[in-house]
Amino acid sequence: MAVPTTVEAAGDQDGGTGLPPRRSRRVIVLTALAAATVLGGTGTWLLYGSAWLRATQVRVTGTEVLHPDEVRDAAQVPLNGPLVSVDTDVIARRLKGRLPRISAVEVERSWPHAITLKVTERTPAALVKGDGYFAEVDADGFRFDERDTPLKGVPIIELRPDRDSASYRLFGTKRLLAAAVRVAADLPKVAYRDAQLIEVRSYDDITVELTGGRAVMWGSADQGAEKAVALAALMKVERHAEFFDVSAPTSPAASDG
Repeated sequence: MAVPTTVEAAGDQDGGTGLPPRRSRRVIVLTALAAATVLGGTGTWLLYGSAWLRATQVRVTGTEVLHPDEVRDAAQVPLNGPLVSVDTDVIARRLKGRLPRISAVEVERSWPHAITLKVTERTPAALVKGDGYFAEVDADGFRFDERDTPLKGVPIIELRPDRDSASYRLFGTKRLLAAAVRVAADLPKVAYRDAQLIEVRSYDDITVELTGGRAVMWGSADQGAEKAVALAALMKVERHAEFFDVSAPTSPAASDG
């Protein structure tokens, strides 16, 4: 019996393709490239040319005061075009610019046909009384809307400074308003839920009127966290008190009037 030579044995191990090793590898690579090109072209067509992945609807979530249709109109999402081509960043900027009540918005593609607008609305910390209107401001002092009537559960800010005083000349209306908003944001829950009016006479003379004829001397807007703790403790102990003074939070006081 003839014994296979080394060359013959090596040929058997190549699988008998009949092609030189280099040519075989070249065929495999070219085939893979062709397949990738076809798949890539198909994917591009699906994303940009196919009717299967078109933007045809806009979903809105998270609204409380705003109506979903109002948000859709402001967003101006381009419909009937490729979903992948919708510029989500542009839509987000457009919404925040046109609807100041929106503090944040996420614009997402919801395959295969929708754009979803996830809205977070601003929460009013106080109302600023104007000439026949009330302006809604958030905890950062950002004014985002106006209304004709007060809003239940939200205190009203009234600025009543002595315009000839040194305090007014130093701080001005804008800083006094900012101080009042800080007070509204710092009030403890037990006081905020009963707060009706935040009266500002000067930077160091801010008073909060509560329901039931009660009042809080807050003083300046400084040390808000300490004053909140002192007021919450005082209201818990002095349940029948009508006047609370936390202008010096290390020595708070309460009285019957």
